[in-house]
Amino acid sequence: MSEERFLCPEGASDRADKILVAAFPEASRSQIKRAIESGKIRREDGNRLDPKSKLNPGDSLVVDLVHPKSEAHRAVPIPLGVLFEDEDLIVVDKATGMVVHPGDGTGEDTLVHALLHHCGGQLCPIGSPDRPGIVHRLDKETSGVMVVAKTEKAYYSLVDQFAGRTTGKLYQALICGHPRLLKGEVSLPIGRHPKVRTKMAVVEKGGKPAHTQWSLISLYAEKFALIECRILTGRTHQIRVHMSSLNHPLAGDSTYGYKASKNEGVHFPRIMLHARVLSFTHPQSGEALSFSAEVPEDFQAALSALAPL
Repeated sequence: MSEERFLCPEGASDRADKILVAAFPEASRSQIKRAIESGKIRREDGNRLDPKSKLNPGDSLVVDLVHPKSEAHRAVPIPLGVLFEDEDLIVVDKATGMVVHPGDGTGEDTLVHALLHHCGGQLCPIGSPDRPGIVHRLDKETSGVMVVAKTEKAYYSLVDQFAGRTTGKLYQALICGHPRLLKGEVSLPIGRHPKVRTKMAVVEKGGKPAHTQWSLISLYAEKFALIECRILTGRTHQIRVHMSSLNHPLAGDSTYGYKASKNEGVHFPRIMLHARVLSFTHPQSGEALSFSAEVPEDFQAALSALAPL
């Protein structure tokens, strides 16, 4: 049985989430909150319980904080660029071409498969069985810094930080054309493309708020520009969609407007986007951390083939 009976102790009279966090120190407040909302923590008498419900001495709850076991993916020895690792988390420089987690049509060559081997299976099991420890993602062709949780406390802390927009995310992107300004920002909502369901788009209705700031790094004679992007939200394909909305699609990104036929003699091996810096607070120590990864060889080779202005 994974369920246990919890009796609110004498002298305790406070919000349910506060009392339960004190009683179960191995669980974070976020985990407690989600367990209450999903019904895994409930009043024994059947009355409604929410995280802010007041508990009094003698109140009885049924608590289930055990996560069901799921079929594990195979650990595969794939090289990883590890930037940092401790008992709580691991920070990696994801290679371009690597899918983050298993899904329809993927093989056993995802980041999850590689991490399971590197970490000896010690990844946080919370969330989807296909995504152990995954708190954010990068597109397959996007390279750069990612953090993955190894413990439940780290998982919930990092999820809250990404959701609360307290993380720092800087990208480098090569775009088509020369922007008229040295810097700018885009605050346009993003949602599913109304006709092509595999694409995202700037939409007037039903989209989620999205905010991207960009600044110019350098210009190239072949009518490309290298920019730095800071994303204050984390929508799918956010930089790709926002820069395309400015008529500056990313080099190599045919999904959002790049046309190779207009750039004869210039070849890009992939979508030219790199997650250069990721900053967050360590879930255990509270220390402010920041990690960076230089653009990989394929990105640098593409830049070197262009003539800077």
